[in-house]
Amino acid sequence: MSRIAIIGGHGKVALQLSRILSNEGHAVTSFIRNPDHAPDVTAAGSAPVMLDVENSTTAEIASALEGHDGVVWSAGAGGGNPQRTYAVDRDAAIRSMDAARQAGVARYVMVSYFGAGTDHGVPEDNSFYAYAEAKAAADEYLRATDLDWTILGPGTLTSNPGSALIEVSPANPGAGTETSRANVALVAAAVLELPETVGRTINFRDGSVPVVEALTAS
Repeated sequence: MSRIAIIGGHGKVALQLSRILSNEGHAVTSFIRNPDHAPDVTAAGSAPVMLDVENSTTAEIASALEGHDGVVWSAGAGGGNPQRTYAVDRDAAIRSMDAARQAGVARYVMVSYFGAGTDHGVPEDNSFYAYAEAKAAADEYLRATDLDWTILGPGTLTSNPGSALIEVSPANPGAGTETSRANVALVAAAVLELPETVGRTINFRDGSVPVVEALTAS
């Protein structure tokens, strides 16, 4: 059994990930900032811990992460406010990486998005620009650490049921990148168990290949 920490534990992907991991016998800690969300987290098989990562120091996050074997970043500001987007999706994410190193938690999984990067191409006057910039900076910082990192790049998120079938690095992403949140959770759970995914950025969408086969085939 491993101890896995999920930052942003009340998110739609995170709650499904909690259920998967807890059903597999892992001990899951979900960091949340709203105490009203604790019952949902508990129902998903996770232990809720109050931690407002936006306003927490690196040392505070490190203290919360101590004793865990892996961490999944699944938090986000939710858009709408560029200043808060940078504060959460970039600055707090980077602090969490430094905190993981301080706490001796080497395994770090970042939930990003399909096509994230410094060459995202989103114009500055687009409402998505701050998020694209923030995620690019956080992902680049993570790649430069000595953590055992994996960056997940799911496509456009949907609430469709999980099929456990995906396509990694699709040759024709222009055909659509719809990805069910349930499949994102399955992929996040899978990579935690797959050492061969360390050091990889994995862009994926719903497809026709079983998750583990798709993750280990390339």
